[in-house]
Amino acid sequence: MTINSTIQNDGAERGTNVEDQVLIQSKYLGKGERNEIQRNDAESQKAMAEAAKKLLQYIGEDPERDGLVRTPDRYAEALLFFTKGYSEDIHEVVNDAIFEVDHQNLVLVKNIEIFSMCEHHMVPFMGKIHIGYIPNNRVLGLSKLARITEIFARRLQVQERLTQQVANAINQVLQPKGVAVVVECVHMCMVMRGIQMTTTCSRIGLLQDDQETREEFYTLLNVRQ
Repeated sequence: MTINSTIQNDGAERGTNVEDQVLIQSKYLGKGERNEIQRNDAESQKAMAEAAKKLLQYIGEDPERDGLVRTPDRYAEALLFFTKGYSEDIHEVVNDAIFEVDHQNLVLVKNIEIFSMCEHHMVPFMGKIHIGYIPNNRVLGLSKLARITEIFARRLQVQERLTQQVANAINQVLQPKGVAVVVECVHMCMVMRGIQMTTTCSRIGLLQDDQETREEFYTLLNVRQ
């Protein structure tokens, strides 16, 4: 199967807004997860700051010294921001940004920056995500791909699951003919041991089943930098 490929940009014609909104089910969130988790950040921040103060004591530091007096509060505030994806609603993120188009060419958005936290060590990993999909007469606003990615990245994660969740979410939202997601990240817990980069990939539909389409995606991804 031959599909003409285009790398979409903000100036691309997108057509008319789709009135009927796609029901976004929670199954792509992963086992045991919900689409939205209610949390009280004010209460959480206070409790987390107290816990962080104890951690400083346990590692042999003095949480009352000048450089650390406000560290527990800063740490708690930062951790809540780093994990804000748990309480964000994909329905609100996607909103009405699905557009009908007479377009079935490969859409590829590359080099979206991602920042997440390893669930095993609670230290950062960061890198790039590349998202390609073959529209089924509908496209998603470009900024929404980055926002969907951020919802899943701003959680405690493993890279493999993050990759799969983003692919599943786009597939569920758009119901395209195919989706491919490639994630390239540097994990701080691994860099300290000399491992530099981890790459993961998830493919659905034509981008999994059709070799020519799959090769076209990887050619665009690797050549057109």
